[in-house]
Amino acid sequence: MELVFSAEGRNWPLRLTGDAGRTRRALLRALPLPLQLHTPKIAGSHIYWHAPFIEDIEGATHVLDAPSGAFIYWPVRQFLEITFAPLQAETAQVTVLGHLDAPVDGIATLAAALKRGQGRRIFAGSLARVDGGAVEPAPPSPLPGDLLAARAALWAACPADIARLTQSRAIMHPVGPVFAAEGEARVLHEALWWVRCERERTAEPLRRYAARLALSKAATRLRDFCHLDTTATLLFRLEAAMSEDALPFDVLLDEAILVAGRTGAWIDLLIPWNDLNESFRAALD
Repeated sequence: MELVFSAEGRNWPLRLTGDAGRTRRALLRALPLPLQLHTPKIAGSHIYWHAPFIEDIEGATHVLDAPSGAFIYWPVRQFLEITFAPLQAETAQVTVLGHLDAPVDGIATLAAALKRGQGRRIFAGSLARVDGGAVEPAPPSPLPGDLLAARAALWAACPADIARLTQSRAIMHPVGPVFAAEGEARVLHEALWWVRCERERTAEPLRRYAARLALSKAATRLRDFCHLDTTATLLFRLEAAMSEDALPFDVLLDEAILVAGRTGAWIDLLIPWNDLNESFRAALD
């Protein structure tokens, strides 16, 4: 099956291969998918965007063994990625969904522009099926409609409170609030994934408590330190939902992970990572 990845006025074919059936179905259900590209901070030679779904690992390929041009899903980071060269040292297991069915040079050129430009503008793109075919829809969610609507709105557009983060010019602003917010959202996403990974070893009441605690802490910091009132309200709503035993916990936890991941993604897009890295290097030298 062939997909088309589009960005910056260019199109690239992606061919789905392998046996990652669950992840492939989740991906196809999400298509056509508008996306925003992110520049990597650790692994180096790839571009990525956030996946609007959660699936467990399939195939368990070490990320450093993924060849150039691999199209991968990284569950714990909730990324969809295209590589264009060997990655830098990092330890993780990923699901290989397929490969770029074209030379990697164009992706490398796009990645170089993205590296220079992130934080200055959004690099928007899309992912779609070439044949435009349909896939079996996901079953209806048992979660409250207000939570589903809030998550849908969060995925559709950057919340206004996050967009305002870069506007302040008070002492050590905007870098202080932006980096505090990015760290809180990223650590929340990771903490909720850790809770998810405990589902076979830890009783549900303990996992519900851990999720509530992580959500409460992040929401409080985002509200009180970073003035992200709208974002915090959604996290507090998720915290409250964790106490509703009638709601299926595993489904609710995945919803919280989706919210935390998307929140962190919007904040990440505000940051001119390459400029900051070059300035940091210059200061050290």
